Order: sequence, then C-alpha cells, then structure tokens
Amino acid sequence: MGRFGLLLIFGAVGLAALLLISTVYGTTPIPAVDAFDAILLGTGLVEGDMAPAHRIVFDLRLPRALFAAVIGAGLGIVGVVLQTTTRNDLADPFLFGLSSGAAAGAVFVITVTGDLLGFWTLPLAAFCGGLVASGIVLALVRGLRTSAPEKLILAGLAVSFLFSAITNYLIFAGDSRAAHSVIFWMLGGLGLARWETFPLVCAGLLLILTYALYRSRWLDALLTGDLTASTLGVPVQGLRFSMFFVAALATAVFVSVAGVIGFVGLMVPHIARGIAGPLHNRLLPTTALVGAALLTGSDILSRLLLAPQELPVGIVTTSIGSVFVFILLFRTAKYQRK
Repeated sequence: MGRFGLLLIFGAVGLAALLLISTVYGTTPIPAVDAFDAILLGTGLVEGDMAPAHRIVFDLRLPRALFAAVIGAGLGIVGVVLQTTTRNDLADPFLFGLSSGAAAGAVFVITVTGDLLGFWTLPLAAFCGGLVASGIVLALVRGLRTSAPEKLILAGLAVSFLFSAITNYLIFAGDSRAAHSVIFWMLGGLGLARWETFPLVCAGLLLILTYALYRSRWLDALLTGDLTASTLGVPVQGLRFSMFFVAALATAVFVSVAGVIGFVGLMVPHIARGIAGPLHNRLLPTTALVGAALLTGSDILSRLLLAPQELPVGIVTTSIGSVFVFILLFRTAKYQRK
C-alpha cells in the first residue's frame, strides 16, 4: 500500500474518532458504551427499550455528527470544483451567490410565511432560493455569451450582493421575534439534523462527488488553461456550466439544512492539495475526508465552548478560516519575495 493509501486510512480513522467524540460529548456527557448501545438499539441490531440517554445519542447526536461529516465533505468538494473551473484560489459557494440565495429563501420563510409545509418548509425554501440564485448567475453569463472565469465571478458577486440585500430587508421588515432564529440560521448550525433529511444531504454529496470524479480528467486539463484544455478535446464552456450547475445544486441542498457555513469550501481544497497534490483523482477523496473532519471538529467546539449554550458552527469555521487566509497571504508574500 502506498503513502497516499495510508494517509486515507489514517484520515478515515481520525474522522471515526471525531464522530465518536461528537456522539459522546455534549451538554450531557454519555459514556461511549451507552453510545454504542444506543446505535445498536436504534438500528435494530439488538432488541430492547431505549432509555432517554439512548435517544439523545441516536435521535440527536448521531444524525448531527453524520450531517457534519457529509456536509463538510460536500462543501469541500464544491470548493475544489469552483476553484478549478474558475482558476481562482479564493472561489467558494459564497463567491457565487449560492449561499446567499439559499439564505434569502430560508429567511423569507422564517420572517414572512411561517411553516406552511411543516418540517420541510425551511429546507425547501432554502433549496429554491439557492436554485434561483444559481439560475440568475447562469443566465447572466449566457447573456454575456462568454464562460470566462472572471465574468462568472463578477456575475456571482452581483447576485450575492443582491440576495444579501434581500435577506437584510426581510430581517428588518419581518417579525422581530424571529430575529434570533434568523441570525442563528444565517451563521450556520446543525440543529435541523434529523434522520428524515439525512438522505437529502447524502444525495447532495453523492451528486457532486460522482460528477466531479467522472469529469476528473477534464478538470485536470483545465489546470493547464482553457486553450490547452480545448486542444485536448475538453468542451471548456460546457464543462464550466455543467460543473457550476451541479455545484449549485449540491450547495443548495447543504445550505437548506445547515444554514450558511463559511470558509469550509475555501479552506479545505488548499489543505487537501498540500496532502494529495493537484490531480483530482486523489484530490477529491482527500478533500472529502478533510472537509468532513473539519466540520465535525468545528461542530464539537461549537457545542463545548459556551456550554450549555450552543455557538453557531459558522462562527467557529469563520474564525478558523480567517486565520487560514492570513497564513495563506503571508506564505504567498514570502514565496513572491524569493
């Protein structure tokens, strides 16, 4: 087994340890033995009655831990796809208005309509908002009759500002009693993690990972530039649109259940490239592991830093991300001076 295979194994073991910590530690500490019993009882592998501690583990903490891992992996892969297709190392879902659109949809439900469709109202509204934002970006780029990366970025920024303004208006004009829910959701959180919506986030991860792996050779070709990729037979414009559309779908799914979690899509690809290199057949699985570990660890911190209160996980990831960007800038400046 090569070095890369060993790194993946160690990464998987580390992620499993974080998932275990996430299910054991919280406002009410639960022994690891009881956590395993809860999982066995909940999955029906053993028979018996579930105690309250078992229900805390299986109905609340376990789905939350799995949501963190899946969403972290998905946002990381979205970041890789966007950075490659736009040739911009700072690209992430926020840069293209995808998260802003989903946030506007969710805030509209919280402040204006309420839960018209029950539990699914908020995820569905956020998903539709993300799709509308991505549709506007694609329509703008198509109207300009170009797929140049800089045009895609400018269109995304314009849409991001537009939906941010809509969101702020809804917060100001809506029910002030919903302000706490709006702020917590906009800063990201995994409080909506339920078994009912777990297949949804798994579908989002499967969509972006499968398509990115399927087009990994074309993505590798894009690293050499549009002209070289075209000479290698890559339909550059079609690939850029299709990858952006798939990334938009996946992002809408993730934001619809976890809110706006910042900097994961920006940080994780850079960390993964330092481990696996730039080629996507190794970069994508590495990114998934790093993203899952980062968001799971951040969620653990969000529950422990102000216990028994819960800190929005977006605050943790944004704090880590700001330090990461500072380090990235200093390393780039140091490299340029040499």
